[in-house]
Parts: sequence; C-alpha cells; structure tokens
Amino acid sequence: MSGPEIKPEERLAATLARLILDPAAPPARHIAVGAASPIPAAACWLVKKSGHPVRLSLLHKRSGNPFTEGSRELFDLTGQGRIDLFFLGGGQIDGQANINLIGTGEWPGTGARFPGSFGSAFMYMMTPRTILFREEHSPRVLVEKVDNISAPGLSAPGVFRRGTAQALVTGRAVFRFDPARGRFALESAHPGEDVASIRAATGFDYDEPAHLPATPDPTPEQLALLRGPVRDEMIETYPEFCARVFGAAEKKDAAA
Repeated sequence: MSGPEIKPEERLAATLARLILDPAAPPARHIAVGAASPIPAAACWLVKKSGHPVRLSLLHKRSGNPFTEGSRELFDLTGQGRIDLFFLGGGQIDGQANINLIGTGEWPGTGARFPGSFGSAFMYMMTPRTILFREEHSPRVLVEKVDNISAPGLSAPGVFRRGTAQALVTGRAVFRFDPARGRFALESAHPGEDVASIRAATGFDYDEPAHLPATPDPTPEQLALLRGPVRDEMIETYPEFCARVFGAAEKKDAAA
C-alpha cells in the first residue's frame, strides 16, 4: 500500500485486533474499553469496521456513549457476565500477570504514585478475557514481582473468577499468558527488536521460542480502515491521537 509508513500505533492496533479475533479464545461479542486508551479503542473499531459483529462499549466516547452513569454501568454489565473482553495496563506488570496501579515501595506506594486501582481488580476477575497493554517495555514496568497488587493475574483454588490475562502487548513485543503455569511466553517481536533486546528490557522471566517470529505488519486493508473509517470514529474522542497517528487534523484543514 502506498502512502505514509506504518506507525507503531497502527501496528499495535492491528496486533490487538488479531488477539481479539483469536479463534482459540472464547468469542468477544461485547468489548469494553475503559480509561483513555486510544490504541485499544482503535483495535476495537478495526475489528468492527472489518465486518465482525461486535458490540463496543467505550467509556470515554464523547457522543453516542452507551453509558449514562459511567463506570457503574460498566461494572454492572461485567458482574452480569455481559462483557467478554477488557483491556488493562499497569504502572508495573509482573511475570504472573499481576498488575500494580497503586505505586512503588511499601504500601500505600511510598515511591512513585500511579493513578489508582479503581475497578481493575473487579474487571480482571469478572471478565473472561483480559488483554494487558502497556506501550512502555522496560525493566521498571515489567518487573519480577509488583510492589503492590492492584489486580491479581491468578487466584487461589476456590476463588471465583471468570478469566485471566490472554496476552500482554507492549511497544516491543507480544507475550501469551498460560494461567495453568502462571507464566508468559514470548510470541513475537516488533520491528527492530530481537530475543536479546527483549530479554534485556524485561524484568520477569518467561519462555521463548527457538525461532522468534516478527509481529506482522497491518495489512493494506487494515491500514485503509485505520486511516479512514476508524479515524473518523475516533477523531471526536481522541483528536490529538488521530492528528499525530493518522494525520486527521491535516486532512480536515485541507478540506476547509
């Protein structure tokens, strides 16, 4: 496809979309996107604009938002088992898929302070599929053990939970999570990365394949959707992101 080179955000959106549509995973009929998350939102719109019959509930959508009472309705839907997939990140993420949104150091986070747990523990426990997403991939984010657990990747026997992490996507790589083993496995590396660079940037241990695949580029069809219909859906809610990644502002000015 001619035109601008592939942006990292476009590759990440296509990668998340591929995980959403994973045929080996339970179907994602209703997907929710919580806090300001333009790349997961782009992935969801890419899935929908590709013709897949998914319902999207985007908490920060400025107009046409299905939630009249915000997060309370999202939690109600999740508790009823009516949300199939959610996205979570963390100031820290460890090798057992625990996330920390509280802060570093002793409780209650006496070092660096993070935004707070909010509904992360509930969503992680009650959603059948969770994709962990964090653009920064460094030893300070991907740690051996989180300082504080906002939401656990695993639960003790007898503790009810509907699901756990499906995968972790970062700005460098894709990891799959095996809840039976409580361990990640490296699945692919983004352009410019290799086994050594990912290992050096990751604070937890994980499995890796004998031959590490490259994360696929978005297809020409996916790029056309991202730069057209997906951008048009997102520009009201994420104008700065759309201008930076898709050149939306320039296109709008040119038409004026």
